[in-house]
Amino acid sequence: MKPSFVLVTTERFEEQVVRLPEAVYNQLKTRLAFLEADPRHRSLNAHEVKGAFGDFGGKIFEAYVTDKYRMTWEYGPSKGAITLRNVDNHDECLRNP
Repeated sequence: MKPSFVLVTTERFEEQVVRLPEAVYNQLKTRLAFLEADPRHRSLNAHEVKGAFGDFGGKIFEAYVTDKYRMTWEYGPSKGAITLRNVDNHDECLRNP
């Protein structure tokens, strides 16, 4: 897959990644490749987090990493960029997307 987007990570995202179980981390790498190529890729099951707005004024989206883990992201800070905000188990991830 040819990347269509540049992925930008927040410090928070990076801190969460190192805490992931190895199996979840391996799934995350696959999901990030899908996100980079096409944020609407079917396996991501990406959708808007209702009522949440990102640092760049737009919507925050949630995508599946596994059945129990999610990641959140937003478009920006520039055209063609996606900022990865959080990755954690479902409830924790969406408590503060």
